[in-house]
Amino acid sequence: MDISSNDRSAMMPNYSFPDLVPEKASGSRLWDENGKEYIDFGGGIAVTSLGHCHPVLMKSMEEQSKKLWHVSNYLLSKPAKELGQKIASKSFADKVLFSNSGNEANEAAIKLARKYFFEKGDEEKYEILSFTNSFHGRSLANITLGDSEFHQTGFGPLPKGFIKAGFNNIEDVKMKISNKTAAIIVELIQGEAGVISAQNDFIEALRNICNEYNILLIFDEVQSGIGRTGTLFAYQGYGVIPDILTLAKGLGGGLPIAATITTTDIAKCMQPGTHGSTFGGNPVSCAVASKLIDIVDDKKLLSGVMEKTIKFIDHLQNLSKKYDFFTDIRSAGLWIAADMKQATSKEFLSRSYEEGLLLVSANGESTLRFAPSLIISDQEIEEGFSKLEKVTKSFC
Repeated sequence: MDISSNDRSAMMPNYSFPDLVPEKASGSRLWDENGKEYIDFGGGIAVTSLGHCHPVLMKSMEEQSKKLWHVSNYLLSKPAKELGQKIASKSFADKVLFSNSGNEANEAAIKLARKYFFEKGDEEKYEILSFTNSFHGRSLANITLGDSEFHQTGFGPLPKGFIKAGFNNIEDVKMKISNKTAAIIVELIQGEAGVISAQNDFIEALRNICNEYNILLIFDEVQSGIGRTGTLFAYQGYGVIPDILTLAKGLGGGLPIAATITTTDIAKCMQPGTHGSTFGGNPVSCAVASKLIDIVDDKKLLSGVMEKTIKFIDHLQNLSKKYDFFTDIRSAGLWIAADMKQATSKEFLSRSYEEGLLLVSANGESTLRFAPSLIISDQEIEEGFSKLEKVTKSFC
């Protein structure tokens, strides 16, 4: 049966796909099935850290695919073992648990915190505190942690044991914690909310509260980790060490892989059979992720992230001055949001696709989000902003 590439009738309607059908990509350029070229400023929502089809990652994937694809979690493959050791050696952590997505990594972090206190005989210490405007994934537990009524509506009853405090509001945190609080989970930079950064003194105060009241501190770096903010891990820029940290998106450069990392003392509660993931630690994904970390954890590349950030901010500010278009521009490394005056994000994205520019939105109706490749070239930046100016001008 001949099926048109534009026929989406077999797909569930939970995504609002544009008309374009991507066919191939390289670096920060993508081509649809009709050969139309796009500059990619969205990076698959902060996933394609080194752009599309990076030659070193491609080589790693090809070499590993000829050796071993899958063994399940009954066996530990060499790529998984090596990647675990690499992540641990470059972070605060001793132990690593692999899964496939940020959603799974955060779910594992919740279970880890609760099991830790259960094993210590404190079964009443099970509540998890999260924050307003947060996003941690789409499982029932994670939409409860998150702060989107839209994401929660229709999926009740939601699980119990989750409480919420004001982001960057340490006094509210003090009011909300109790002897039942097992963990506090926080995004150092809230991505879905529109790149809203946690204040340094807020994160430092959270660490002090957790130390004082025997609470585990979890950093959700699903979007902010692996070079996005100009350090390998975002927590390194804050100078505050968590008890548990989650990674995903940029870790695999486009392949599905995630990690929940922690200390030996906390990890020992997870004995054989307590948690698992069929595809977690897939040999091909691990081999690619290991090469990606080697490339990203480089002083020149990370300093380049900040240089490219300045270029993006300068361009956006110039556009805003010229067309009076943005109300606010925020960044956390090469992860930038811009609030618009004259357009909805849906309208702006639609015209961007027409112009040959890929972007993503955030924070509902009027925020653009930029999360390009960490090594996007100056030429690609200039071409992308030339397209962005045309789209901006069309609304003025």
